[in-house]
Amino acid sequence: MTGARIARRAATAGAIALLGGALAADGPDGARILPRTEAEAARVAAITALPTDFAAPWAFEANQGGAGTVRRRDDREAFSLPQGNLDFAQRADFAVGNGLFERLWVTAPASTIASDGLGPLYNVRSCQDCHIKDGRGHAPVGPQDDAGSLVVRLGQPLDVDAARGEIEAYLGAAPDPVYGHQFSDASVPGIAAEGHVRVEWEEAESVALAGGGTASLRRPVWSLEDLAYGPLSPDTRISPRVAPQMIGLGLVEAIPEADILALADPEDADGDGISGRPNIVWSPEHDAPMLGRFGVRATTPTLRQQAADAFHADIGLASPLRPDPWGDCTEAQTACRAAPHGADPAQGGFEVSGESLDLVTFYTRNLAVPARASVDDSAVLRGRELFYGAGCPACHRPTFVTDRIEGEPERSFQLIWPYSDFLLHDMGPGLADELPAGQATGAEWRTPPLWGLGLVRQVSPEAGFLHDGRARSLEEAILWHGGEGLAARGAFASMGPQDRAALLAFLESL
Repeated sequence: MTGARIARRAATAGAIALLGGALAADGPDGARILPRTEAEAARVAAITALPTDFAAPWAFEANQGGAGTVRRRDDREAFSLPQGNLDFAQRADFAVGNGLFERLWVTAPASTIASDGLGPLYNVRSCQDCHIKDGRGHAPVGPQDDAGSLVVRLGQPLDVDAARGEIEAYLGAAPDPVYGHQFSDASVPGIAAEGHVRVEWEEAESVALAGGGTASLRRPVWSLEDLAYGPLSPDTRISPRVAPQMIGLGLVEAIPEADILALADPEDADGDGISGRPNIVWSPEHDAPMLGRFGVRATTPTLRQQAADAFHADIGLASPLRPDPWGDCTEAQTACRAAPHGADPAQGGFEVSGESLDLVTFYTRNLAVPARASVDDSAVLRGRELFYGAGCPACHRPTFVTDRIEGEPERSFQLIWPYSDFLLHDMGPGLADELPAGQATGAEWRTPPLWGLGLVRQVSPEAGFLHDGRARSLEEAILWHGGEGLAARGAFASMGPQDRAALLAFLESL
């Protein structure tokens, strides 16, 4: 083990200690959490323990999103429904938030102050443009395809000692001095877009599968072309990411911090080769270190911050959490910073008012998880057993029970099945991009939830899998696992064709 990795693992314990009891009384959204009784804690421990009997469906397994689970639809609206346990007033707020999520923003100044302020540099004009039908985005198909539902993060790795501050072992990344934190391939009239994102696909590996046959894995080769503001700094790294699906996010936010931290095993004490680590990040909203839950590297602690960050970087809009009206324009981009903006006193001096930010947050917090399919199908049951036997739940933890949150019964004390531990794992050099984030290295990724996996292509037919959309199928996604996921990949590749098909049928049922 390298000295740097030992230091990171040691720092994980320090970072967890740094959290201490800071959020013991409050949840990520600031709401008061009601403590569990001893009897409730015992019930939670019993129902979330890993199962040993795989002969039949388990209790409540079909209701992946707890009491808010909705009927599984067979159309493209499967990810766009409100939680089934919202009351009438909440459904009205959900509808208004949906309208803001779909709003096409325009250049300032405009006659409607609540819709202007786009850019000056941006990637898309609405949240829905990336999260198509609230589902996954996709990587460009070829050199001439646009990168509409993909963003490219930029950064320069920082020296750990120089970056060390409130959060121990913060790795982070400085922005590119000219192009900032995110590459913008669109702009308002009179301002040059930063350039274009291009990708070429090449075969990375041919994987032999038991029973005959092979699987071909493709690798993206990214380039940023037609750069309008000069070359990137030679120290800048790029990290392309496709937009994730939006379901179940409020339930993830409601998982007790302690339950996620309890799964961390930075020293691999149990010797299973899996050493998940939390990403402890700084919250500008709460002015405190918090557990990162959202994003491909768990860099965002709350949904409100996630919404503000997306408005700021993707659309170029100012909000109470990200008040700069020029978005990600750097000091080197003087024309961009001097361009008209939509910040207005009627909206608190922002382009997205605090009320609008809260409504979008409410919408994203309450997009429902669809019910499982075919839970009693023999192939699905067999695939579920193989999934557990291959060790997948070491990262893809099946169940949690959410906190009791004062005033929010709709997501309180719910048994949910996200199939994620929400921790960072080193996935090997094949998926690494050399751009650290928070405490995450360039090879570490947050375990993505698997609920809704079988509906991804139904909602977004062009969607790919993994953080950059490179995997064209679930089989390819599994075979890209390296590092801590290498043993699970090997177990899958060594299964016979029928068993591999059964495991995939289980994943498609989620």
